[in-house]
Amino acid sequence: MFVGGLEYSPGTLIQIELVQNFMSTIIYHNPQCTKSRLTLALLQEHGIEPEIIEYLQTPPDAATLTNILQQLGISPGEFMRTGEDEYKAAKDELANLSEAELIAWIIDHPKVIQRPIVITKKGARIGRPPENVLEIIN
Repeated sequence: MFVGGLEYSPGTLIQIELVQNFMSTIIYHNPQCTKSRLTLALLQEHGIEPEIIEYLQTPPDAATLTNILQQLGISPGEFMRTGEDEYKAAKDELANLSEAELIAWIIDHPKVIQRPIVITKKGARIGRPPENVLEIIN
């Protein structure tokens, strides 16, 4: 088979596709979260082995978080889990923070990050429900 003027065997094309899927899909994952585990399983059922980032152990930096928010099309305030105790304790303080300050606060309190977040070449989605990610993997 010829692709881009080069000859490939069908097996090689499958390997290339698997590598592209692996390299192009990231999940910000919390293994303690049922929705996060279900979303990861859904990706794997579709033949995708994403790069798994356990964001509680490795929170995104400010530039990464800003990029994720842009891809999701939401503000930092919409990105937070308002039921978390950390959020509830700081709710009044958060109302007065700038966007950059909110992003810094989220990085310092990663438990409030909506989860799971899946990022592919087609965009980003929060996996609540897990089926939301199908829009960016198909």
